[in-house]
Amino acid sequence: MTDRTLRPGVVRVWTARPALSASVVALLFAACAEPPPPTRPAPVVGTIAAERGSVPYVVVANGQVEPNRFVAVQPQVTGMLTRVAFAEGDDVRQGQVLFEIDARPFRAELERTEGVLARDEAQLSRARTDSARYETLARDGYVTREQYDQIQADVRALSATVAADRAAVERAQFDLSNATVRAPISGRTGQLAFREGNVVRALGDAPLVTINEVRPVLVRFAVPETDFAELRARTGLDKPLPAKVRPSVGDTARRIEGVLAFVDNNIDQSTGAVTLKVRVPNADGALWPGQFVQVSLELDVEVDAVTIPAQAVVQVADAYFVFTVTDEGKAQRVPVKLGRQAGQRVLITEGLTGGEQVIVDGQQRIADGMTVQRRGGGPDAAAATAKPADTTRRTGGAS
Repeated sequence: MTDRTLRPGVVRVWTARPALSASVVALLFAACAEPPPPTRPAPVVGTIAAERGSVPYVVVANGQVEPNRFVAVQPQVTGMLTRVAFAEGDDVRQGQVLFEIDARPFRAELERTEGVLARDEAQLSRARTDSARYETLARDGYVTREQYDQIQADVRALSATVAADRAAVERAQFDLSNATVRAPISGRTGQLAFREGNVVRALGDAPLVTINEVRPVLVRFAVPETDFAELRARTGLDKPLPAKVRPSVGDTARRIEGVLAFVDNNIDQSTGAVTLKVRVPNADGALWPGQFVQVSLELDVEVDAVTIPAQAVVQVADAYFVFTVTDEGKAQRVPVKLGRQAGQRVLITEGLTGGEQVIVDGQQRIADGMTVQRRGGGPDAAAATAKPADTTRRTGGAS
């Protein structure tokens, strides 16, 4: 630096530059540094309380309604129909007149057989009188033993003839009575196969009409061998089991009560299923033969059982666990052992005692010990919080 000579009488004053403040320096460094990452919020999860209570063991299957009894009405005699006493589709009572067949030939036959019977009974009476007289004469020696034996044989022959005549009279009475066809059971009639003026034949191929008893009705369904094993283990097949029938169309929300009435005595080798039948009173005629329905058969009720929604269960290899939320808002992984399925819920045999807040939505976003926010229910919370359904297994259709 070159020194400059100051002029006489001039005084130069040197001033120092002010230093930067610490706060300004800190701001400059902060402006140059990377911004801190934002704080991630705790994941939001849906929870449902584990329930403890009674859970029915119910087998659900598709079934088909059939009449409790049905009769194909056949004529017992051959003749011409002179009267049809009902309209097809009518409800009829047991003993009600359905058809009348021309009775004149049968009435004439009855009168003829009764006349033959009266004649032969008179001959038998005379023969018995002769037999008593011949017995005395033979004892006194007025007739031979051969003559007495002959009159005894005549009595036996006439007795057999009279017995045959009486059978012929009974047959004629039977034919005459069957000229009037009555309903053997109460029920609803189907289509008519014959009309007035048609000739019908005894025990022909086509029935006159079919009657279905629709109060009560039976519901036939099949259960697989595994469910049949549970049925035998839990009930022993020695007690009536309650059942509920739901129509497949129409009022599908309705549940019609019935009782198990029949268990087949063998397992179908082609399907591996057992046929069962439920009897339903059907007082209002809601069920109709041939209708498809859903049957829920209650085998047993497990009391004090813990259930959770099935969607809450997480499986890793052969292990199962659920996430619960602690009072501190932490996710806690809890190993569990599963029981049977109960509709949309599953029974927990070990791991939970009931009342725990179980995470049913958002498990894929959390880990054990993580802080979470409870929403109170996932997208399926409405279904998950429903009471345990009366279903455990769904089997195939009716066989």
